[in-house]
Amino acid sequence: MDDDVTTMHPRPTLTRPDWVSLDGAWLFAEGTVGDDPLTLAYHRTIEVPFPPESSASGIGVDTCEEPRYRRRFACQPQPGRRVLVHFEGVDDTARVWVDGQCVGEHRGGYTPFTLDITDALSAEGEHDLVVAASDPATDIELPRGKQAWTPEPSVIWYRRSSGIWRSVWLEEVPDTFVREASWTPLDALGTVQGSVMVDGWRPGLTVEAAFRLGDVPLATVAVAATDPRVEFGVNLASARTVLPEELQWQPGRGRLVEVSVRVLDADGTEVDAVASSFGVRTVSVTPESVLINGRPVFQRLVLDQAYWPATHFTAPSEAELRAEAELIRDLGFNGLRMHQVSADPRFLRICDELGLMVWADVPAAYQFTPDALERTTENLMGMIRRDRNHPSVIAWVPFNESWGLPDLEGSAAQRHAVVALHALAKALDPSRLALGNDGWEHVAGDALALHDYDHDADRLRARFSREGLPATVTRWRPGGHAAVVTPPGALPHDRGAGPVGAGIVGAQPVLLSEFGGISLNGKGAAWDGYGGVETPADLVTAVGALAGAVGEASGLAGFCWTQLTDTMQEQNGLAWPDRTPKADPAALRAAITAS
Repeated sequence: MDDDVTTMHPRPTLTRPDWVSLDGAWLFAEGTVGDDPLTLAYHRTIEVPFPPESSASGIGVDTCEEPRYRRRFACQPQPGRRVLVHFEGVDDTARVWVDGQCVGEHRGGYTPFTLDITDALSAEGEHDLVVAASDPATDIELPRGKQAWTPEPSVIWYRRSSGIWRSVWLEEVPDTFVREASWTPLDALGTVQGSVMVDGWRPGLTVEAAFRLGDVPLATVAVAATDPRVEFGVNLASARTVLPEELQWQPGRGRLVEVSVRVLDADGTEVDAVASSFGVRTVSVTPESVLINGRPVFQRLVLDQAYWPATHFTAPSEAELRAEAELIRDLGFNGLRMHQVSADPRFLRICDELGLMVWADVPAAYQFTPDALERTTENLMGMIRRDRNHPSVIAWVPFNESWGLPDLEGSAAQRHAVVALHALAKALDPSRLALGNDGWEHVAGDALALHDYDHDADRLRARFSREGLPATVTRWRPGGHAAVVTPPGALPHDRGAGPVGAGIVGAQPVLLSEFGGISLNGKGAAWDGYGGVETPADLVTAVGALAGAVGEASGLAGFCWTQLTDTMQEQNGLAWPDRTPKADPAALRAAITAS
């Protein structure tokens, strides 16, 4: 395993040059509910950021519901400076102490958080950092994604990743500093809406943003910061240093605009400076297609579980992240669906650079309760806030296969939940697509996404042809569920003037967002998947037949193949768990792209 976990900045879209990784060896203990983490005996060592259930952590337990962490660090800020500690992911809740003082807490295992620890630093020299995490193993109100809540992983759920599972890092900033910066492309011609949040705001400040494409300057904007949040518009093509189409981020061409943001005092003195980035691109739909920059792009995606045998949902290294993205590209896919886990921000940066499109799932809870819905909503909001500057992310997926919505067809409340999260995603981020419930029981969303693991290519071709889609949407029951259900406010049996879903085909695009799932030599494995083949050549043939049946000649706007790699007992990947392709990559690419 490589040791370059933090070579790339852990937060690629908002960086300062000086930061310190706290990844590495920490003291560790398995705590209990109600204990005092400050007085525990820490007799073991864990390798952060790998979760205690993983072998790479050095702990390797089956379950760790109350992990405790401790380490020393050196830091002494100068007057007028603040010290921030950043946690990229702690599952599920975290409480943090510095030098014996509680400095904050956070809930939500899939989103980052930042704490200002300046006032807790007791003296010069080394300081004491303690983290207490809590992740109840069987609580299905918690958004778990693909983490099992049973004693042993089974079917499509895997070993857990509790506690600290992404990087921890320190940063020293001035008292007045850039907290957030977001860039929203309003068109494909370079019109951009900027938003900069200044922490420690005071009157007389100016925010300056300088935009460039590679070494080519595009525009510089200076705006008086009359409030902590500074918003402004800019047209990056107005200076005519590049043509508008040369600005565009496109699938297969990861063109990024770099932004240097400075906060200036009234006399022009630089108070803070950060680097950011984004892509100029638009995402929209027609009744038949997904459009990138106004052009139809067939979505040729692969399902990525982002799970590694030795490190679980934590990437082993930046090199492994890059290799994963390049494997997706080299197999002929133009994007991926990040399935039931938030993507590593460094992986998204690599996808930005390669021009890979990403559909981002929100990890699921498995009950419908107010707390489960609130936590799911918090994750959606946090993921949008964290990832909105990554042009690779083109769609948010709040729900999958009615997980956490056990009576979606009969419950108006559950259908309202789908409508609400779709609307919330569009309100927070209108620049991307937002689905509702992916797989079946469609209530609301910018596209209808269906799942079908039928391995008969002729049946798939008929079901998803332009002629067959209307009947598929209105009468077919994927997974035993209705493809489309009535909107909230209507009774389940109230079908109005025609079958439920009759108006969707011809009104919004339809995607086959899960299919395939073919195992190679799956006999005798823990799980045979949806059916298998015996040889690599058979795998290539089967992939080509199924992908060809639902490709660009079909009535679909795209597909997502299940899946990229074998994942524990779910052994139906195109690659083995170590990311080695199961068949000749060129042959697989030809099979995937022939359609």
